[in-house]
Amino acid sequence: MYEILRDCPAPAKLNLFLHIVGRRPNGYHELQTVFQLIDWADTLHFERRDDGRIVHTNPLPGVPPETDLTVRAAQLLQAHCGVRFGVDIGIEKRLPAGGGIGGGSSDAATTLLALNRMWQLDLPRETLQTLALQLGADVPFFVFGRNAFAQGLGEDLQAIDLPQRHFLVVNPRTHVATNKIFSDPLLTRDSKIVTMAFFLEHASKNVFETDGIFRNDMQAVVTREYAEVAAVIDWFRTFTTARMTGSGASVFAVFDAKAEAEAACKRLPERWIGQVTTSLAEHPMFAFA
Repeated sequence: MYEILRDCPAPAKLNLFLHIVGRRPNGYHELQTVFQLIDWADTLHFERRDDGRIVHTNPLPGVPPETDLTVRAAQLLQAHCGVRFGVDIGIEKRLPAGGGIGGGSSDAATTLLALNRMWQLDLPRETLQTLALQLGADVPFFVFGRNAFAQGLGEDLQAIDLPQRHFLVVNPRTHVATNKIFSDPLLTRDSKIVTMAFFLEHASKNVFETDGIFRNDMQAVVTREYAEVAAVIDWFRTFTTARMTGSGASVFAVFDAKAEAEAACKRLPERWIGQVTTSLAEHPMFAFA
């Protein structure tokens, strides 16, 4: 029986592109994207409790523990399986909140994976992904654990092999209100549907070298509303091409060599957060489901 699981990573993701291809009658948006795992991560620690309580030991300022995605993930798994155990959850937070890199979603997925092992539930990955969708559209991807071509709300996932790349990810310390962006009347909602085969043929090595075929449909709306995001993209434009990830606010560029990304990071204005990262082939906790 696992009583303690420490140093459980919750890696970030990048959306190499993000197209919105439709809108459902219930208001949810249909999208296509490629999720890329990277080695920038939060670290979570879990200690089993015998009283059934779910306790966040170091909640984020301004985030009530009961609304934290890790607590909700633990409660969801506990209720689904009728578990009598509880857990203390601690997080070493490195990923900026509201950055479009999936920090909260990844924390929730790592919680599901870790507790599946700690509570000896042995649920298959597909079951965990179904539960994960109740927590957010990005959470199933992190449970899936492989780089993926995604469709639907983001839960229709096909594993995809991507070359190892290095990235400079820049966060302008701006929190983008995702709901506001999705409700903007000027948001593109009719991008042409592409296939995974088309992506692999044209953009698997460098998604920026495609003459504008691939983009982030949310970027135009975000840069209009958030000047600092636009400023980051303009800064990158002086030496390379960059793209916003997710609904923002983080922006990334691709580099063949890590040293090139590190050199670019040294030029970064001090008011922004810069992180040099490397792609991952799979989630570090892939074997937990």
